[in-house]
Amino acid sequence: MTQELWIEVDRYITDLLIHSDDVLDAALQASDAAGLPPHNVSPNQGKLLMLLALIHKARTILEIGTLGGYSTIWLARALPVDGHLITLESNPKHAEVASENIKRADLAHLVEVRVGRAVDTLPQLANEGYKFDLIFIDADKPSNPEYFAWALKLSRRGSLIIADNVVRNGSVIEANSDDTSVQGVRRFYELLASEPRVSATAMQTVGNKGYDGFAIAVITSDN
Repeated sequence: MTQELWIEVDRYITDLLIHSDDVLDAALQASDAAGLPPHNVSPNQGKLLMLLALIHKARTILEIGTLGGYSTIWLARALPVDGHLITLESNPKHAEVASENIKRADLAHLVEVRVGRAVDTLPQLANEGYKFDLIFIDADKPSNPEYFAWALKLSRRGSLIIADNVVRNGSVIEANSDDTSVQGVRRFYELLASEPRVSATAMQTVGNKGYDGFAIAVITSDN
C-alpha cells in the first residue's frame, strides 16, 4: 500500500461521488494564492462532515480552526435557512481569506467568523449562552485538551464533537514522543476515555492527505 495508491483511490471516489464545485475550487485557489498552509480537509472528508451535519440535523455548528474556510463551507451547506455556524480563527489573514471564500459561497448570512485565539473566544461563547449541535475541532493540536473541555461546556445531550488529525501518521501511539501535537492528541484521547458524559470512537484514514484519522463523540448525558 502506497501514498500513490491512496491518492488514486481518493480521486476515484471524488470523481464519482463529489462533483466538480467551482465555489470550493475557488476557495482552495484563493487560500493557496494567499499562502495559507494546505491543511484543509480533503473533498471526501469535507463531504463527510456535511453528511454528518445533515444526518444529525444540526442547526448550530461551532468550528474551531477556520483556515481558508473550506471545511466551513462544507459544514454550512448542511444548515437549514435559519441555522448558524460560528468559526474561530486566530490568524487575521486566514480569517480574511475565509470570509471572502464564505461570501463567494453565498453563505455569509449563515456563518460568523470570529478572530482571536480560541482559548479566548471560547469563554466568550460560553458567556453568551451558546450550545451547539455539532462542534468540529481542527486547530492547533497541542490545545486539543482545552478545546475538548470547552466543547463539553458548549454542548448538550445529543451534540456531536468531531476532531480531525488524531492519528498523526501513526505517531499517536508513541507515549514518549517529543512532538507537542502528538502529546496534545494523546491527552485528548485520555480525556475522551475518562469522560462519562460522552461515547466516542476514532477511525484511521488514508488518502491524499496521507495517514491520519478523526474522532467522533456524542454527548450522552447533561451531567
